[in-house]
Amino acid sequence: MARKINSVAVLGGGTMGAGIAALCAQKDKKVLLLEINEAAAEQALDRIINGRPPSLDDPEKAKNITIGTFDNDLEKIENYDWICEAVVEDLEIKRDLFKRLEPLRRDGSIVSTNTSGITLSDITEGMPDRLQQDVAVTHFFNPVKVMRLLELVPGQQTTPDVTQDLRDFCSNVLGKGVVDAKDTVNFIGNRIGCYWILAGLHYGIEALNEGFNVEEVDAMISQSMGLPPTGLFGLVDLVGLDVMDLVSKNLSDNLPSEDLGLKFVNLPGSVRDMIDRGQIGRKAGGGFYRVQKLDDGSRKSETFDVITGKWRETIKTDPGSAPVTLDAMFEDDNQGKLLWQIVGGTLIYAADLIPEISDDVVNVDRAMRWGYAWSEGPFQLLDKLGPKKVSSRIVSENGTNPKMLTALNKAGAEKFYLEEEEKFFSVGGDYKQIPAD
Repeated sequence: MARKINSVAVLGGGTMGAGIAALCAQKDKKVLLLEINEAAAEQALDRIINGRPPSLDDPEKAKNITIGTFDNDLEKIENYDWICEAVVEDLEIKRDLFKRLEPLRRDGSIVSTNTSGITLSDITEGMPDRLQQDVAVTHFFNPVKVMRLLELVPGQQTTPDVTQDLRDFCSNVLGKGVVDAKDTVNFIGNRIGCYWILAGLHYGIEALNEGFNVEEVDAMISQSMGLPPTGLFGLVDLVGLDVMDLVSKNLSDNLPSEDLGLKFVNLPGSVRDMIDRGQIGRKAGGGFYRVQKLDDGSRKSETFDVITGKWRETIKTDPGSAPVTLDAMFEDDNQGKLLWQIVGGTLIYAADLIPEISDDVVNVDRAMRWGYAWSEGPFQLLDKLGPKKVSSRIVSENGTNPKMLTALNKAGAEKFYLEEEEKFFSVGGDYKQIPAD
């Protein structure tokens, strides 16, 4: 059964809900945006129209949005093809809303939850079969207007037409890059991305104690992986240390008992101290970096010295110096050690998560490129390094190999991608055609 999506009810008008509503309205879809009360609904619409930057390219498209409240207008979802829940990231709040909406929606409507890491099975546990068959996760990345990635996650009972129609709509109408993920904690992007950030914080703080500075660590990671110059500490400032604290607690509670990420879920003591005094990132005036406005109107960039506990002037990277390459992780020096721990460790982690989080390397690589602005995904980076070279080092250090490197070696294959033939190495041990993106 093909389910056409011409109207969307968005439940929740926060940052993500407002962004989803605006994107759908921009594409001339009828949108119902509901909030906890009238004031919150009006504020959400105002942010959509007048935010900096506004969520709508054309303010006239705001006429496609009708606002309301959960108490007064929830029954209106009967008239909408897709009901997208985007309330706060709290399991019980989401479950309560699902219980309220299920009897009100019509047969054939699609329901989804926008969650960054709560599993669909937890949200829908014990709920009616009709809902279980019509529901999926649609995890948009923030800001919705800008970020290409959308992770699509079906439940065990979700019918194939639901995921196919959501995929078609989000890709062809909303312009998203859709990746197929599985119903596991943090899905693809945040599972790997949070490991990278948390491992980076641990090893990065250790490196600061060994003589590196914040700017050097950020430059090494950014240059070697081909990332934006924000770097690791800069990204943490953007996300917020308070958010990373919540992420850490969620991972601690939900990661499988043998997961390599568990050793990083407790934040380093110096980072915990920053959180305790409210030094949590850009939204609070500074974290690892800050910009100070001087009396003459100029601005000065400063960096927090974790060792001394004081702010100092930010050290500019020498534009004449050669960039750090990915191969530097194989060098027998402190820089190589740090890159192997953070970058190498993340690639190894990703290589052990298939088929747990996704069925193929393509979805994983696209998730990290489209959601985390990596220039290349983990399996593309492994290809650049040489999978056999990486595998040999892992075996020599740990005696074991991650699943996908083991599969590659067993098949006698050299790389995860055959670029000229546009094929990728599959879980089954053979090469398959790369699907269009």
